[in-house]
Amino acid sequence: MDIFEPDMEDNFRHQGMRKLLVEELRRKGIANEDVLRVIGEIPRHLFCFDTVFVEFAYDDKAFPIGAGQTISQPYTVAFQTDLLNLKKREKVLEIGTGSGYQTAVLAKMGAKVFSIERQRTLHEKAVDLLQKFNLKARCFYGDGYAGREAFAPFDKILVTCGAPFVPDALKAQLKIGGRMVVPVGEFNGVQIMNVLDKVGENDFEITEHGNFQFVPMLDKTDTIH
Repeated sequence: MDIFEPDMEDNFRHQGMRKLLVEELRRKGIANEDVLRVIGEIPRHLFCFDTVFVEFAYDDKAFPIGAGQTISQPYTVAFQTDLLNLKKREKVLEIGTGSGYQTAVLAKMGAKVFSIERQRTLHEKAVDLLQKFNLKARCFYGDGYAGREAFAPFDKILVTCGAPFVPDALKAQLKIGGRMVVPVGEFNGVQIMNVLDKVGENDFEITEHGNFQFVPMLDKTDTIH
C-alpha cells in the first residue's frame, strides 16, 4: 500500500473537485451550509491513505483505509453531521475515528471532539494527520462500546460504524438534552440510522432516518491490530 506522505499537496485541482463534491451533496439533499462549507475545506484525498484512490477521493463513495475499515462516503458524513444538530464548543464523542476524516469535520465545525478507534494502526495514522492540520481532537485507542466515561457527559455522540445495538455505556454518557446518532443493525445487512434524543435519565425519543451500510462496530473480543 502506497501511503501518502504527510506533506502531500492540496492543489487547485483537488480544491476544484471538492467544489464539485459539495454541489453533488447539495443536489442529494444536504442543505446545511456549515456542513457543506467544512466538507469543501477538508482535503479528503489525504484521509484516504492509499494513493490508488487519489483520482476518486472526491467521488461520493466509501473506500478501504486498511485494517478492514473504510472512510465513509461524503454523503454519509454530511448526513450524520447534519443530524447531530451541532453547536460550537459542544462536547462530541465519536465512536470510530477511522482515518480521521469525520473527526476533522466535527473539529472544523467547532466541536470539542473526543474520538475512539479500535484499530491501533488507524488510531496512530489519524492522530498524525489531524495534528498536521492543527485540528484539535482528543483521540483514544480503545473500546468504543465503553465510551469515555472520564470525559462524560457529552452533548452529542456520533457512531460511525454499524452497531448491533446501542451500548448502555453510550446512553449513560450522553447528557440529558443531548443527542446520539448511530446506525443500528447487524453486519452484512442494512443498518437503520437512529437518532436518540435523551429527554430523561433513562428516557429517549428515537427517530429513524433511512437505511445505510457500515463496517461493524468492534467489541472488546475482536482482535485489535
